[in-house]
Amino acid sequence: AGAGLERLRAAEARARADAEAVAARLTAARNAAAVRLDAAVNTELPALKLEAARFRTAIEPAPLGETGADQVRFEVATNAGTAFGPLTRIASGGELSRFILALKVALASTGTAGTLVFDEIDRGVGGATASAIGSRLARVAEGAQVLVVTHSPQVAAAGAHHLRISKASGSTVVEPLDADARRDEIARMLSGAEVTAEARAQAEKLLAG
Repeated sequence: AGAGLERLRAAEARARADAEAVAARLTAARNAAAVRLDAAVNTELPALKLEAARFRTAIEPAPLGETGADQVRFEVATNAGTAFGPLTRIASGGELSRFILALKVALASTGTAGTLVFDEIDRGVGGATASAIGSRLARVAEGAQVLVVTHSPQVAAAGAHHLRISKASGSTVVEPLDADARRDEIARMLSGAEVTAEARAQAEKLLAG
C-alpha cells in the first residue's frame, strides 16, 4: 500500500509540474497578446470620442486551474491622470458601448459571437464621431450580425437594413423600411418632424457613403 501511495504521489507531482509548465507558456502567450490588443484598442479610441481614455489588459497570478494560472481583466481610465479600474465599473453606458466597439474592431478577425447588440452607442456624440462609429459598426458587421439601436442618422445610414421602431396605442411597432422610406426616415432624423428637400439630399449623401 505504501509503495502504491508513493507512485500516486509521484504521478501527481509530475502532472502538476506539466500543468505548471503549460500554464507558464499560456501566461507568456497572454502577455504577448495583451500588448497587441491594448495597442489596437487604444488606436481606435480617439475616433470614438474617447481621446483622453486609455485601455489595458491586466493579467495577474491566480491559482492554477483549467484555464491556466492567470486572472485576466480589462481595465480603463476615462480621463487623463485618473487611475485604471475595471471596464464594467468605470465606463458609463455610452462609453462602455464604445469601448466594446473598439474591442470588437480590434478582434474582428477572431470573434465568435454570431450576433452583437449595441444600444444607443452614439449617446452624446454626433458629426464626425457618429460617422466613425457607423463605419466601425459596418466593419464588425462583415463578420457578425450587428443590431444597433440609434438616434443618429450617421449611424443609421451605415447599416445594411433599417427598421423603424415606434409606439402606437400602447404597442411597439417594428417596421422594415424600403429605400425611399429609409431615405425619408434618415432625413427626418436630420431635420426633425418636417422633412425638407435639403434633409433628403443630405440623407442621400449619407446613404451613398
